[in-house]
Formats: sequence, C-alpha cells, structure tokens
Amino acid sequence: MFSGIIEEAATVIAIKKEKDNLHITLKCSFVDELKIDQSVSHNGICLTIIKISDGTYTVTAMRETIECSNLKLLKVGDKVNIERSMAINGRLDGHIVQGHVDETAECIDKVSEEGSWRFTFKYKTDKELALHGYITVDKGSVAVNGISLTVCNPTKDTFQVCIIPYTYENTNFHLIDKGSIVNLEFDILGKYISRLIQYK
Repeated sequence: MFSGIIEEAATVIAIKKEKDNLHITLKCSFVDELKIDQSVSHNGICLTIIKISDGTYTVTAMRETIECSNLKLLKVGDKVNIERSMAINGRLDGHIVQGHVDETAECIDKVSEEGSWRFTFKYKTDKELALHGYITVDKGSVAVNGISLTVCNPTKDTFQVCIIPYTYENTNFHLIDKGSIVNLEFDILGKYISRLIQYK
C-alpha cells in the first residue's frame, strides 16, 4: 500500500529481458536502506526487489504488468518515480494507492501557467471499463506514474492535473510532454462503489 507521495526519481541502469519477464536495475539515493523482498512502487507499479548490488537494486516485472503499463517503454537512463510502502503509523499525505496500474494514458497537452503546469491526459474508455470504476471525477484522486494527484475538468476519456514546481522538478513529470505515455491507477473507492452499483 502506498500514498502516492514520491520519494525520488530513480535512474534506470539496466534492463534485461528473460522469457516474458523484464529485470529492471535502478539506482537511487537510499539503496542502502532497501531489502530483498521489499515492495517499492515504480511509476505507480508495485514491484518486489530481487537483488541489491553495487549501489543498485533490481526488480522484476511479469508479462501482465508489462502489457498494462509503460514499463515496456523504459530505456537505460530513464527516470522512474519510486515510493516505498506506507508506514502503518504514518500520515496519509496523498490517497490510498495500491500499486496496481489499471491502464495507460497519453499526454495530449501541457501548458505552463506562470508557476505551475497543467497536463491533459487521454485514456481508453468504454462502458465496460466505466463499470469497473475506471473513470475520473472532478476534485477526485488519481495516481499518474504513482503520484497522487487531484483531477480537474474530467470528460468521459480525458482529465487534467495541475502540477506545482516541487512535484514537477522532483518526479519524472518534468520529462512528460505531448505523446508521453503514463500509468494510471484510478481511485480504489470509486472502483468499489462502481462494483457495488452493478449488483444493486
């Protein structure tokens, strides 16, 4: 379980394909604090650490995770938003983020607003997806590349988020531009409500 408050943007050091899996090696400032078997969110995806060596750590993504996320687009040198799991006695500064990506979205607009940035994202949607809660609501929560954000101006297949300078500079948002693909995790509460409504 995560809160969507990113600790750091880690650097991809190596990517190795093994059958249908991807082994991704990264470097961050707190590698020495990590442990094998620990869960860490990577662009909003909960992945398990399988190796720690020479100031780097490695996680493995399986086919299902790769297919529904932007991990398949990663290259050596890319920045990945990372967050360790939430401490049970800590504050929930963002919202409840499971680390289970629902789908990807494309950035279709990026506008500077004199001190902040407004991004517009478009995602695939249909009646079936909406029934599973894969929708956004105004002032609701959504995780974009693992970052807890507030939704603005949602439509049936787009939404906007406004990014403050700190978030822009300290996550991989400063690398997102028109055409960039991001991971989405919709609000778990919305998903449960949608599911309950189906069986009323």
